[in-house]
Amino acid sequence: MNRLVLVTGAAGEMGSRLVHRLLKEDWRVRGLVLPGDPLRERLTASGCEIVEGDVRDPGSLTAAVDGADAVVHAAAVILARDKRILDAVNRQGTANMVAAAAAAQVRHFVYVSSASVTYPRLTPYGRSKLLAEAFVRAETRFAYTIVRPTLVYDRSGGEEFQMFLKLLQRYPVVPFIGPGLARKSPVRAEDVVDGLARVLGNPIAFGKTYNLSGGESITLEEMGRLVLLLQGRSKPFVHVPVWLCRGIAGLLGLTMRRPPITQYGVMGFTNHADLDCASAANDLGYQPVGVREGLARCFSTAETARPRAMAEPRRTS
Repeated sequence: MNRLVLVTGAAGEMGSRLVHRLLKEDWRVRGLVLPGDPLRERLTASGCEIVEGDVRDPGSLTAAVDGADAVVHAAAVILARDKRILDAVNRQGTANMVAAAAAAQVRHFVYVSSASVTYPRLTPYGRSKLLAEAFVRAETRFAYTIVRPTLVYDRSGGEEFQMFLKLLQRYPVVPFIGPGLARKSPVRAEDVVDGLARVLGNPIAFGKTYNLSGGESITLEEMGRLVLLLQGRSKPFVHVPVWLCRGIAGLLGLTMRRPPITQYGVMGFTNHADLDCASAANDLGYQPVGVREGLARCFSTAETARPRAMAEPRRTS
C-alpha cells in the first residue's frame, strides 16, 4: 500500500501544488483544510482525501494524523493585525501538530519555516516561525526536516511577492522603502514544491534544515525593475528613508485595518534573504532556476521572454 502523507494548509497556493505533485509520485495524500474553507475546491478533483481541522484546536488534529506515515506542515499565517494570531497559528499551532504527529507515530515531519527566521531583527512572524522550529527539533519520536523558503514568487502566488507587485503597479512613481540594496534569492513556487517532494520520506534529509532558495541573488530594486520590464513597463523609483517608513507604518497601523505600509513590510525591504541552498543541492539534487528565467516564465510571452534591454542581476558564487 502506498504511504500516506498529511499536508496541512493543503488548500493554499503552495499546499495545493504540493498535493498534486505528491499524488503524481504515488503518495496517498490527505489534506488538512479549515472548516468551510472555499479554497478546498482546489483539491476536490485531485483524489486527495480532505479532512477539516484547525491547528489551533488539538482535538481536531487526531483524525488528520491517524495512519499517516509523514506530515508536511505548511499551514501558517504571514500577516495579521493581531500578533496573537501569529503566535496562536505559527508557534502554538505547530506545537499542536508536533504533539499529534508524535502520538500517531508519524515517521517523518517536514516543517515549512521561513527565511525570515534568519533576520538580525526578527519580525513577529519570524519570531513565531523560529519558536516553532524549536518545537520540531525538540521532538524525538519522529525524524524531522525543516525547510526555509526565501521570497516565493509565481504569477498568481507568493503572498509577499504579490504585495510587492501591487506596490510596483499602484503608483506612477514607485515609492521604495530604503535604498533597495537588500539581496534576495527569490524562489519559484514550483521549485519549493520540488524541494519538498525530494525531502519527504528521504532518510538523507532526516534531522536537517535546508534553505529552499532560488538559483540567483538579486537586489530588491533590481528585481522590481526586472518585473516592470517583463511587463513592458518602466517607472521611476523614489527611495524613502527607512526611519520615515517605520514612523509612517507605526501611525497607519494604529488607524487602518490594512495599511499600505507595515513594519513587516519595512523589514522585508531592508533585510537580506539570499540564503545558500548548496546543502539542498548536494543532498537532494535540488536545482532551482534563477530569478531572470523564473520571472520570465511567469510574466512573459514566448516573444518577450528574453527582452534585449534586460539588465542582468549580479550573481553570487
